[in-house]
Amino acid sequence: MEPTDVTLEVLKSIRDELRSGLGDVRQGLDDVRHEIKVTRDELGERIDAVAERVGRVEGRQTQTEIRLATELIAVASAVTDVRDLLREDRDVRRQVKDHEKRIAAIEKKVKTH
Repeated sequence: MEPTDVTLEVLKSIRDELRSGLGDVRQGLDDVRHEIKVTRDELGERIDAVAERVGRVEGRQTQTEIRLATELIAVASAVTDVRDLLREDRDVRRQVKDHEKRIAAIEKKVKTH
């Protein structure tokens, strides 16, 4: 069975269409690869920008923690000072009360003599 000219022409036509289709597929793959590269580059830039912002946030958070710790120490010191003053005030009140009782007793003694 020998191929006829029509068969050869059909086969050549199929071959040419396959080559053309394969070329289109290769071009499509090149386009996809290019888009992947562009997307990867853009994603890398965005990740770098996010990493930079996270770094700044971490720095601000550390500074804030230091400021808060410093203020807490100052508040604790102030509370200690107020506590000490209240204790002193309580002791002075006791002494004043005791002195007032003594003075009242002395005044009472002086009046009766």
